[in-house]
Amino acid sequence: MGQKVKPLHDRVIVKRQVEEERTKGGLIIPDTAKEKPQQGKVVAVGSGRREKGKVLPLDVRAGDTILFAKYSAAEVKLDGEDHLILREDDILGIVES
Repeated sequence: MGQKVKPLHDRVIVKRQVEEERTKGGLIIPDTAKEKPQQGKVVAVGSGRREKGKVLPLDVRAGDTILFAKYSAAEVKLDGEDHLILREDDILGIVES
């Protein structure tokens, strides 16, 4: 990411993972029929959630692959690429390999 953007507080910047354009059977899926994936890679994280005057660190780190709620993110364009900004509460889980 050429632009340096640091999310505030409990927000994270996520790059949505690209979904395959073919089915397992080899059929090509048109863009209009695709659902946007709810999985992505964390690019940057904020300093943490503020609670009772203390800053609590986030459970996710840059580089983590996460699952997130379908309509929870704000879409932004950074360096010509689409990214999402969402709160830690909207993250459903971390994908472990």
